[in-house]
Amino acid sequence: MASYDQIAKNNWRYRISLGKNAETGKYEYISKTGFKRKSDAKHQAEMIERQLRNGDYIAPSSSTFKQVADDWLKQYANDVKVSSVRAREKAIQHAIERFNTKPIQTIKKHDYQRFVDDMSAQYSKNYVDSIVASTNMIFKYAYDMRLIKVMPSEGIKRPKKKVSVEELEDIEIHKKFLEKDELFQFLEVAKYDHSPQNSFEVFTTLAYTGMRAGELLALKWSDIDFENNTISITKTYYNPNNNKKHYQILTPKTESSIGKISVDPHVIQLLKDYKLNVQDTWKNEFYVDNNFVFTDVNGYPLVIKKLQLWIKAILKKTDITNKQISTHSFRHTHCALLIEAGVHIKEIQERLRHKDINTTMNIYAKITNSYKKDASHKFSQLMENVSKELF
Repeated sequence: MASYDQIAKNNWRYRISLGKNAETGKYEYISKTGFKRKSDAKHQAEMIERQLRNGDYIAPSSSTFKQVADDWLKQYANDVKVSSVRAREKAIQHAIERFNTKPIQTIKKHDYQRFVDDMSAQYSKNYVDSIVASTNMIFKYAYDMRLIKVMPSEGIKRPKKKVSVEELEDIEIHKKFLEKDELFQFLEVAKYDHSPQNSFEVFTTLAYTGMRAGELLALKWSDIDFENNTISITKTYYNPNNNKKHYQILTPKTESSIGKISVDPHVIQLLKDYKLNVQDTWKNEFYVDNNFVFTDVNGYPLVIKKLQLWIKAILKKTDITNKQISTHSFRHTHCALLIEAGVHIKEIQERLRHKDINTTMNIYAKITNSYKKDASHKFSQLMENVSKELF
């Protein structure tokens, strides 16, 4: 039951008893001043009492968005891989920069909508999806902890970003994988005209297996079955700072990423020769031998940044232009060559270990469409002289 008293002229206060706190033994109250009339204080107090009866009451809190975000991240880190934590940490930084010391109870839906609009204007759809999903988790955490009554993230509209012709051209799939003749040229340079002694083996294995770069760098000699020509993929390499001595070997993000794949016998023999003729010659008192397949001369797994630098250097020595080649491009290349070889899409999914066949279907559709355009272009080139005469 609330009590009311006048503190000064035009200043009424209500006081609601919450009873005795079992832990402290002290009586607790909810009170508020600043009401001009007793009726105003009574109206507010009755609303609070209804919320208390219904279990809807949220106590006033000065907790800032950043404080709640930090608390959420600590909780989140207990249940997921460090790579997932780092991705979320990067995504929520944008929300922290926007809301920072603002009390989380004062953030309204229109505040959050403006934030989402601003992010959508600056970043790609996929990245904005990550920012929004991560920030929504913070508001859900605040709601579950009874810090906020409603989540400002509910019912937010995502503006549709218009894609320009230039952007569409930029994401054409054919720019992100190597054709068969281009792969030959790339690997030829890696073998004969590139200084790191294992770059040829690295890129050949990527192209012939479709492995992700992280899976390749986590590969150990015990994962290779030289008798049956198979490679077991059970882990991934994580090193966001590209410090060769500070890395982690993690389990894959999904169970479908784990698997055993058959490998061309020539590649298996290549790896066997590489182990005997190259890697074993590096082993001395300074070599850190943790059984990794692809290492530097000191035994540490290669870092992905180094592979990307190798790709750049090799491409400069080829005729390959207008391509956006990364370590992941060799996975697309493997997929493209499987399609060209007539392999069934279900087999491609199993080999690439896609959890959802729609992922395989999307890549398949883009690559086959690229081939259709390429076929049309090659036909036009072939018929150029005829066309000039007739048209």
